[in-house]
Amino acid sequence: MAIETAIVFLRALAQGRAIAPITVIYGPQAFLREYALDSLRRRLTADGFKYRALQIGGADNYRALMSELEGAELFAPKRLVVVRVLRSYRERGSDEGSDDDERTATGSGDEAVLIAACARIDATIRLALVYERDKLPVKVRRAVEQSGTLVNCMRPFDNQLGQYAELVARELGLRLTMRESDLLVARHGGDLMGIANAINKAAITWGDGGKIELTQLGGPGGVRIPELFEIAESLVQRGVGETLALFDRAMQTGRDPIEVLALELIPQVRRMLLAATLLSRKKETGVIAAALGVVPSSPLASRAIEGARRFGLRRLERAHQRACELDESFKNGIIKQREQAVAALILELGSPDRLN
Repeated sequence: MAIETAIVFLRALAQGRAIAPITVIYGPQAFLREYALDSLRRRLTADGFKYRALQIGGADNYRALMSELEGAELFAPKRLVVVRVLRSYRERGSDEGSDDDERTATGSGDEAVLIAACARIDATIRLALVYERDKLPVKVRRAVEQSGTLVNCMRPFDNQLGQYAELVARELGLRLTMRESDLLVARHGGDLMGIANAINKAAITWGDGGKIELTQLGGPGGVRIPELFEIAESLVQRGVGETLALFDRAMQTGRDPIEVLALELIPQVRRMLLAATLLSRKKETGVIAAALGVVPSSPLASRAIEGARRFGLRRLERAHQRACELDESFKNGIIKQREQAVAALILELGSPDRLN
């Protein structure tokens, strides 16, 4: 079987397609790895499979796994065996120097035993291997791709974020409209965990027919803790007063001003600055979106262009320079009143009289 992306794998599970005897989940996106595994567990548990979990790390070997795969279980005729291969397993003894060859041989022997055991798996067992690494061992990949499923959990593209939101909502029996999906992406960006958490919180008070209301996701009228990236969105779409109020509320709930500056304000100002620069050169929306690395319909592109037109090139240049200087001063410990400094930056960007 070909290597699947996480979104293809999740769709297949949602559509009730047959599950291969062996599923290998890997890739750099930790949340996607865990969500794909949890979706697989829910599907097989509903089909009557009993859950068994093992982990391999450090100087461990595959003996426990072999016993689980090849041993009979009176009270669990169907089993889902989940093996988490920790990053430390592949790196064990890396500081021993002269033992590298022996260590490699041991790891290769373990993989050979695993491959042989996988070939003997019957219909009563489903094996899920979760590798906490970006790439798979070559032997394991070649062996599994013949009859199993390889799920590569890469960072999603911007145009896939709404699709992931819809899959999470569907798993909970909820329905998202395009407006709610766009709001989630606008508020959380590429933070899939934040998107999933927002949908799960909304599921607690879901509306009639399983439809999520905009206010349940933190829309107008919702009283809640500011979500990640909401301050950056407010900087573009709302007034400076509301942005400062959101920032103050975030500080009261424990957010770090360095985090707000580095994760929200600087990236947002940088995107607006790039859009403003290209607009000054009479470039089209598609060119600007391509420069930002997103599709033209992406909320990130529309917000960047909207902010560029609202603030103007000169003000954004100064704001970006000031934000970078603040970030450096925070990291060097020069500025101690961090909350006040970030608030002043927001006020400076949102007040034309200060920059023009």
